Amino acid sequence: MRIVDAEVVVTSPGRNYVLLKLTTSDGHTGWGDATLNGRELAVAAYLSEHVLPLLDGRDASRITDTWGFLYRGAYWRRGPVTMTAISAVDQALWDIKGKAAGLPVYELLGGRCRDGVTVYGHASGAGIEETVAGVQDFLDRGYRAVRAQSRIPGLVATYGIGTGVSEVYEPAVGAVPMEEIWETGPYLDFVPRMMARIRAELGYGFDVLHDAHHRLTPIQAATLGRSLEPYRLFWLEDPTPAEDQSAFRVIRSHTITPLAVGEVFNSVWDCQQLIGERLIDYVRTSVTHAGGITHVRRIFDFADLHGVQTGAHGAGDLSPVGIAANLHVDMAIPNFGIQEYMGHVEPTARVFDVGYHYSEGMLHVSDRPGLGVDVNEDAARAYPYVPRQLPVVRLRDGSMHNW
Repeated sequence: MRIVDAEVVVTSPGRNYVLLKLTTSDGHTGWGDATLNGRELAVAAYLSEHVLPLLDGRDASRITDTWGFLYRGAYWRRGPVTMTAISAVDQALWDIKGKAAGLPVYELLGGRCRDGVTVYGHASGAGIEETVAGVQDFLDRGYRAVRAQSRIPGLVATYGIGTGVSEVYEPAVGAVPMEEIWETGPYLDFVPRMMARIRAELGYGFDVLHDAHHRLTPIQAATLGRSLEPYRLFWLEDPTPAEDQSAFRVIRSHTITPLAVGEVFNSVWDCQQLIGERLIDYVRTSVTHAGGITHVRRIFDFADLHGVQTGAHGAGDLSPVGIAANLHVDMAIPNFGIQEYMGHVEPTARVFDVGYHYSEGMLHVSDRPGLGVDVNEDAARAYPYVPRQLPVVRLRDGSMHNW
């Protein structure tokens, strides 16, 4: 079962996605997600120029060997572009292996550990009232966990605010990044009031999450975590810039609010200290951005040894192929915590035929062989790439801040 063809497909059915298609000598095809929001063409070029020429004639069944060949065989390792490219190859090979065996990938990973994958939705609003209504909408649809974000009075733009009551949120717009102004003080005052209203009006019979999106210092994050303790958050996500793992010691020493981080991590070494020292409660690495199923399974196994659960990134900046890859891992691991699920904007469904579906707070994976997602290539080519940049953030004095 040799690889005889490899193709990168860039498509934008409402949002940019980079896909990899591998074809074997016996006619099996496999798909992988290589989407890196705002840097899509960098991964597409890395694959086309540096990876695909190495795959011709390789045995598609040797997934772990191919992973090592692409990772250890490259002197310049790690980083989001490299690891997203490796991930796409890895996903496609698992897809092929599942199709060749006639089994869904989760069966190849050891079989089901659960009946479905619990997901959380994204509620947001122009103020507390709209956010509370958004949370209620998700609860009415059967969600058991909801992330709550709200526009902050006095700030023109705030992270995580969608349009209307919807799980879909698209921050990347335009060929030039939008510039947003940020103030931490109003944010630290506002979020506890928002959570107090949510709990007062909707109770404690569900889980609520919040994303600080890397914008706080360690002591600011500790202050926020402590102020949110009465409202029993499922987690406080990305409280500080993720590069500084030692910062979480400060946060951990001041609050018992659970902490989640990792969507920007690309390897087990990015979160080795956080997991090894039990400084976080949930690791949020995704299959698409952290080296594929092969490597993310290693991260999650390492986390399991230290009592850390999973909460993989699952925003709309992953294609349905990447979401499916996450779900197959979620189904097979013992330390699953929760899965982010934002859904996809139209006309994504014209390009992707997915084998998973939502019901009563969970995503359910089909028994289709492989990853269970088919791609309509003609439809994909009908939606060419559209330049889109993620925003940047400045403080009121004009200095750069973390978005």
